[in-house]
Amino acid sequence: MHLDLDGAWPAEALPIPTLDLRRWGPKLRYITRKADVRGFSRELPSEPFRFFLYGSGDFHHLSAALVLRAAGMANGPLRVVCFDNHPDWDIRPPRWACGAWVNRALECAAVERVSVWGCGNFEMNRPHRWFRNRAALSLGRLEIFPWTERQSPAAARFFPGVSRSDWQNRFEQFAQEQSGATLYVTVDLDCLRDDQAATDWEAGLFGAEEVAWAITRLRQHTKLVFGDICGASSPPAYARPFQRFAGWWDHPAGKTADLDRARAINVRSARTIWPALTD
Repeated sequence: MHLDLDGAWPAEALPIPTLDLRRWGPKLRYITRKADVRGFSRELPSEPFRFFLYGSGDFHHLSAALVLRAAGMANGPLRVVCFDNHPDWDIRPPRWACGAWVNRALECAAVERVSVWGCGNFEMNRPHRWFRNRAALSLGRLEIFPWTERQSPAAARFFPGVSRSDWQNRFEQFAQEQSGATLYVTVDLDCLRDDQAATDWEAGLFGAEEVAWAITRLRQHTKLVFGDICGASSPPAYARPFQRFAGWWDHPAGKTADLDRARAINVRSARTIWPALTD
């Protein structure tokens, strides 16, 4: 199902039904309140919908709400695999923000582990990595596979990562290690190169076909029964002044997109990834 929060995706992006949730978009964007996440969650459809397309990466914390929903449906342990240019592991408040959603998912006892592939932004460096979820990392409930090409030597000592030349071999091994697990896969389009996606954040190094290949390998070895795609681009609209200020402060400059071009390029990548995710 397409959850339309911000008009980032045209109605015909994928041949799936659309639920109009645009009244929630400004309340939920970038930073939100637990009460608003609960309100959003109450509007989510029940079975049989297990895969969702929704808006900007500013809403990626809603993946935590979708993971919690999936955990209630899974009747057993759940693992989360995330393709993202950001680790989204920040332990600082606010608790419900797109840069901290991994921690909200890990608060659910049924979530065994979150694995993030494709990180390549400044958050791997200090001082930003000081605010990572150290407890989850030390317990093995959070693992990060960043691009070595994007890492400083100091960051690489903490997170050895994968390179463009060897990541597929490492991912094949990773997929086999998940054998039999029930999986939730979330894809933020900012994990893609800037010629593959138009987002509101910094671009990663994956191609859409590479992400589709990786998901296919996961499907080969696991029970991939839940997932989502987000990370398109949309003009920001906020319900509260603090959201607006924080969003202005944190977003990279110069990311205003030609919306028609953004939709075209994002739809093309979504149509590449979605069949691997849902078939």
